[in-house]
Amino acid sequence: MNIRYIRNYIKLAKYKNFSECANDLSISQSTLSHQISQIEEDLGNIKLIDRTTKKFEITEAGKLFLNYATKIIELYNECENELKKYSKVNYETITISASTIPGSHILPRFIADYKTKHPNIIFKIKINNSQTSIENLLKNNADFAGIGSFLTHEPDIFDSILIGSEELKFICSPNHKLMKEQQPISFDQLVKYPFIWREKGSGMRNIFQKQFSEYDKLNIKLEMNDNDSIISTVSESDYISIMSEMMAKKSEKANLIEMLTIKEYPIIAKRNLYFIKRKDNILSDIKKNFWDFIKKKQKKKKII
Repeated sequence: MNIRYIRNYIKLAKYKNFSECANDLSISQSTLSHQISQIEEDLGNIKLIDRTTKKFEITEAGKLFLNYATKIIELYNECENELKKYSKVNYETITISASTIPGSHILPRFIADYKTKHPNIIFKIKINNSQTSIENLLKNNADFAGIGSFLTHEPDIFDSILIGSEELKFICSPNHKLMKEQQPISFDQLVKYPFIWREKGSGMRNIFQKQFSEYDKLNIKLEMNDNDSIISTVSESDYISIMSEMMAKKSEKANLIEMLTIKEYPIIAKRNLYFIKRKDNILSDIKKNFWDFIKKKQKKKKII
């Protein structure tokens, strides 16, 4: 019996939808259906999924097999990890889905340090917003995620390491009319100008909306999917925006933007940045070692 087919059956049982599961697996629906049929044939033509009804239903035999299939995969993963100990050289890929600040400004230094000691490890970092990063983690499309907000997800289903914290800042062009006003400016002055922010699913936008109750008074005109586009737009227009302090400081040094201080709101919003993994996910020894490496680094940092 094909181990990959068993993995896909487990995933299909979670999705309860051939089309959505096939899309996540990047295979056709007919290919997935063939794989399930092949498992059923290998089991002695026992039906695992009732295809006669419009509603997706796993048969009683299918539920029984799902229980054993999960144990088979767990045992297979454990065996695979144990056998890696006998390999002279361990090659493994670690996939991380992360939002901009964790993925581009915090995690790279950890990865560079770890890579120096473990040159055979390949790292793949996918830069997405927090929502997509969490979804990638839940769908097993990433081993770890770096996020600026848990959004609608329960933090308890993840193990997390605090890797940073920062404030959010209002920004504008160095040539903006607001820079000619006496600083700090009032919120009434700020709302006169068009506002641009991140898309839904952005951790920064989520924290901003939760913590800054006056956000709906802003003259919101645009939303963009990445911080670089926002900085570029702000630096050459009368738009204002909200930005991670870490990124805003770097852009300010490059004379692309200026950070604004608001009289009524000296602190706009604060957020923590996290490195997370699924609690129910069994990691390989190498991936667990990388997780423990970051955890240890952060503990030392706090002591200092």
